[in-house]
Amino acid sequence: MVNWQEYTSLLRPAKILICTLCRARPLGYNHLPMLNLYDLNYPALENLLQTWGFSPYHAGRIWAYLYQEQVDTVAVMTDLRRDLQDRLVQDTAVPLPHTRLDTHSSDGFTRKFLLALADGQTIETVLMGFKGRATACVSTQVGCAMGCVFCATGQMGFTRHLSAGEIVGQVLFVDRLLQETSQPRLRNIVLMGMGEPLHNYEATMTAVDILTHPKGMAIAPRHITLSTVGVVPGIIRLADEGRQVRLAVSLHGATDAERQALVPPARRWPLAELLDACRYYTQKRKRHIFFEWTLIEDKNDAPEQAHALGQLLQTIPAHVNLIPLNPTPGYDGLPTARPSVKQFQAILTQYGIPSTVRQRRGIDIAAGCGQLKVSDIQVSGVK
Repeated sequence: MVNWQEYTSLLRPAKILICTLCRARPLGYNHLPMLNLYDLNYPALENLLQTWGFSPYHAGRIWAYLYQEQVDTVAVMTDLRRDLQDRLVQDTAVPLPHTRLDTHSSDGFTRKFLLALADGQTIETVLMGFKGRATACVSTQVGCAMGCVFCATGQMGFTRHLSAGEIVGQVLFVDRLLQETSQPRLRNIVLMGMGEPLHNYEATMTAVDILTHPKGMAIAPRHITLSTVGVVPGIIRLADEGRQVRLAVSLHGATDAERQALVPPARRWPLAELLDACRYYTQKRKRHIFFEWTLIEDKNDAPEQAHALGQLLQTIPAHVNLIPLNPTPGYDGLPTARPSVKQFQAILTQYGIPSTVRQRRGIDIAAGCGQLKVSDIQVSGVK
């Protein structure tokens, strides 16, 4: 039986966040948490086997069970040697979140889930269908500490980080659903759900390593986009570690005063520091950055603000995603009208900066970050 010291020593070398909230052991096991196999990247799984006295060779077969066959329980890993399977059954689990709410948009392409975790906390995951492909928008935290004023998740505050396994579990949940309904397989992942991914760096990157592993789901890193409000140390670390995921930076204001009014972390990392980090990233990684700009009527959608943004980004390889505000109960702002959106975009074009107006999906099912959880809390009172 694995003890707690053994569990933490297995996870520490791989820099994996320990999930102390996984499925509890039955009586007679001292109530220690079972080891969530989804928390382990491939080297950590090999390390686990060696610690137990088994050859790391078996990691390949276990990995295939987890991410290719996507088994529901370790009990079905029957072609492993019997003593290894017994150990897995005794000390590990493969817990996935379960559905608390499932909402379908009238657009026919968007489906949003409120998923319950082992400790009763809930997170949001969105499935978006496009022609011939599917995208999962997943959460990295329960709540968020960043406090962006127009974001429903930011309005609810921070509860806790997700473990790597809880992040991976959302992807597996969506992928299984696609397979069951004979839809196109999952191709893209956006880390744009509840939470700030770079605030939960270790678990997020472990999850990325698991999802992109060639022996597992083998999702191409270029098909994973990480969105940040501008956590400068995390951006620099991404660049230094050579991470291949795409980076999106939420900007929303072209001056410190305008940005700080919408994005509180801007007080800690002012624009000059953030843009220096972005230049460092583009020079180091040789790729552009997606800058996200939520268009809010009479807040940040004036022509002069578009000119300021164009001037700000001229020295950075950039693509701007313009996103009309998705209204939330906790913020009284309104989305920018379409003519003003087009004018804003035309001004950016004058500066040679490409931009895309983000297609609005799932407005009728509260598909914006944190909205479904907020509505569930208001109805049921359950957090």
